Amino acid sequence: MSEVENLTQKRSIFISEFEGISLGLLPERALWIESLNSLLIADLHFGKAAHFRKSGIPIPEPVHDFDLIRLQKLHEEFRPAHTYFLGDLFHSDWNEQWTYLNQFLAGLGDTHFHLVLGNHDVLSAEAYQQSVLRIHKEPFEVGPLVMSHEPLKTVKEGQLNVFGHIHPGVRLVGKARQSVLLPCFFQSKNQLLLPAFGNFTGLAPVRPEKQDKVWAITNEKIIAVLSGTSIG
Repeated sequence: MSEVENLTQKRSIFISEFEGISLGLLPERALWIESLNSLLIADLHFGKAAHFRKSGIPIPEPVHDFDLIRLQKLHEEFRPAHTYFLGDLFHSDWNEQWTYLNQFLAGLGDTHFHLVLGNHDVLSAEAYQQSVLRIHKEPFEVGPLVMSHEPLKTVKEGQLNVFGHIHPGVRLVGKARQSVLLPCFFQSKNQLLLPAFGNFTGLAPVRPEKQDKVWAITNEKIIAVLSGTSIG
């Protein structure tokens, strides 16, 4: 029995496939690749509250606590060899939360942390050099996966572009016409858009076509809106 099969007995996990690779879609808004022993996360936007406070908007720092708790639990459960942040890990210019975030990541075990730079990752080269992160300025290939922050204009045959940036959401409508906008995973051809991991982010509704795949995320499970195979 594989590690993923063991995990599905304990928690909700949703499996999609690409070129023989199992993609574990997690309700924590992260992607688990068992064959690569890797966790993929997009758009944490840590430090955003402190950035708002510097601008005179009184957002309390505990707004990020939920994100760190989820991040810690994921690492305790999966123990990934690599964690890839697909851009916008830290919201903007330096504030004291950058130091706190690095100390937090350093305490998560033997994981190698990677950051594919996004449009909000604007810290100095010195700040990144002194961090626990391996920095990737360009899209980064691991096996058939091409990781980027924004969607690539072209993707080679047999490759899957995994990215963030958009903060996707899908609207579900009930029988009484009530509706709710939920974060989602969105796959179109050979591109997979990840939900924003950060709790302090908005949602941009996606507009799927018939051939696309959309998986809505609730607090406890993944719901296939258009396609996919559920486990657990």
